[in-house]
Amino acid sequence: MESQWFVIHTLSGQEQKVKDSIEKRMKSEEMTECIREVLVPMERVVEVRNGKKTVTNRKLYPGYVFIDMELLDEGKRIIEKPWYFIRDTQGIIGFVGGERPTPTPRDEIESIKAQMSDSEERERPKVTFEVGETIKINDGPFLNFSGVIEEIEPDRGKLKVTVNIFGRNTPVELEYWQVEKA
Repeated sequence: MESQWFVIHTLSGQEQKVKDSIEKRMKSEEMTECIREVLVPMERVVEVRNGKKTVTNRKLYPGYVFIDMELLDEGKRIIEKPWYFIRDTQGIIGFVGGERPTPTPRDEIESIKAQMSDSEERERPKVTFEVGETIKINDGPFLNFSGVIEEIEPDRGKLKVTVNIFGRNTPVELEYWQVEKA
């Protein structure tokens, strides 16, 4: 029988605890043949706290856990053992779809995994910026200066900002984490 991806609704903030609980109980309750993978999609986010650049993980889908498992038989009927194994896990509200959970297409899961691996390679800012917005510089040679965003380069994580230095507007290239909203 082929495994499929399902989405589980969890209590807010309990996603990692649910994942750990499922993975720990899989071996003791002999569910390793039914459950292939448990996934809590996260991305790396950069923010500045007290003048220091910190990298944290942010959940892409708060309140949800994705699980690759054998839940439906050939007749699309629910197999009781894995159904109750998941339902009895602490912190779980239920399957998305209720009593008739619908499998999530593999290509959707692949795009979520691709998004996760992209964030591993490049850090995303916690704050989003807009062209024309005024920002305050909190790092580098232009510390405590204000400027206006002229251009945003999300793929490089950089901003082109016009800063007024000695009465002249000067273009400056800064990284996301070097600025904050004014």
